[in-house]
Amino acid sequence: MPNPKYVPKHRNAPVNPVRKGVRNAAVFSGVAVAATGVAVSAGVVSQPGVPFDGAAVALSAGQPAHRLTADELAQREQQASRSSDDRRQEASRLKEDLLSNASGVAKTHTEDLTTADPRTIARALLPQYGFDESQFSCLDALYNSESGWDVHADNPTSSAYGIPQALPGSKMASAGPNWANDAETQIRWGLEYIRSSYGTPCSAWAFKQGHNFY
Repeated sequence: MPNPKYVPKHRNAPVNPVRKGVRNAAVFSGVAVAATGVAVSAGVVSQPGVPFDGAAVALSAGQPAHRLTADELAQREQQASRSSDDRRQEASRLKEDLLSNASGVAKTHTEDLTTADPRTIARALLPQYGFDESQFSCLDALYNSESGWDVHADNPTSSAYGIPQALPGSKMASAGPNWANDAETQIRWGLEYIRSSYGTPCSAWAFKQGHNFY
């Protein structure tokens, strides 16, 4: 009679269903994780607008990341420095363009009075002696009657000389050594004389009309 406990050695022992399920789940989980890693790496590389990052792909794929050499680091720093310098130069150029094209910028203007018409010189000098433009017509009438605005006007009956007919003409040396030939020097002397003696050119002209001299 055969022994009921005997089991032939060539048969496989029954597999515990619980253990088999655990093992299969672990295998499937590993495959899923690996597939997810590949999908993420592919998404990083193929996503439009995202720069390729070899280190990130290498890490996601389980590969060692590439380390920059000293030369590569120096090259990147040099490129960044050049880019910064270019931006500063462009900003400076734009600033200069804006300033040169800006409206309302005051501009200085100088005029050579040594060769200008004596009347032009007188107009320019009036404000320096406290006179406004309204006084010019009186000054014009006064000097026109005295000398005709002639720098070398010489009164034959007296020693009066020049545009303001200074008496004597050498008095105008107080305004400058070139008093005999320079219209600006003569007018400066004449305006100072009018201010100190009559107050304004119009007052001097009024006196001249009543007394025939001033």
